Amino acid sequence: MSELKYSYQYPHPAVTTDCVVFGFDGMRLNVLLIERGIEPYKGRWAFPGGFIRMDETADECARRELHEEAGLDGAYMRQFYTFSTVDRDPRERVITIAYYALVRQCDVVGGDDAAQAKWFALGQVPRLAFDHDSILRHAIDALRHQIHFEPIGFELLPERFTMTQLQRLYEAVLGVKFDRRNFYNKMRHLGLLTELDDKVILPNRKEAFLYTFNRESYNELKERGFRLEF
Repeated sequence: MSELKYSYQYPHPAVTTDCVVFGFDGMRLNVLLIERGIEPYKGRWAFPGGFIRMDETADECARRELHEEAGLDGAYMRQFYTFSTVDRDPRERVITIAYYALVRQCDVVGGDDAAQAKWFALGQVPRLAFDHDSILRHAIDALRHQIHFEPIGFELLPERFTMTQLQRLYEAVLGVKFDRRNFYNKMRHLGLLTELDDKVILPNRKEAFLYTFNRESYNELKERGFRLEF
């Protein structure tokens, strides 16, 4: 990198990105964690992340770290908060720009640190390194807010899914239980789903229709100020 014409001679903080990766296994909302192999917090779990290089943006750094630590490319990613508590990192003054990513769990194949990556159900997350417990709480709040404005199942569910899978996803994110009939009617009324001719056989031997998301309908609703209320 060439020398800058003007420079700032006073101490200034380092900047990192951290990414909370959410996945859905059909029943539970899970989060992907990386076991740290170095100090500080060696052996503790943390989110994929790292220091921003001098030649990259925050978004580029977050995507690079997801590739290197989780083998993820092209994941849906959204910036949701900046954490700047003075003593959040024992090494030096560090500010982190936090993102969350929504992925299908089967897409996570592992990167350079694949042996140290593991999915945890939200209710079973161990105590995390740095201030990542706080980052996780903020990420969950941001996701619960977003679910009212965007159909996050685009990224978390298989391309074809049952209405039961969709209901379980919303219940896992929001931490509530819905009446099956009311949920079905709400989703059908919105016009966000396309019902397919194919069916699947459920464990109780009943048949269930398969659906896909209709992105064109969603884009039309979003232009009109889409908000999903239950």
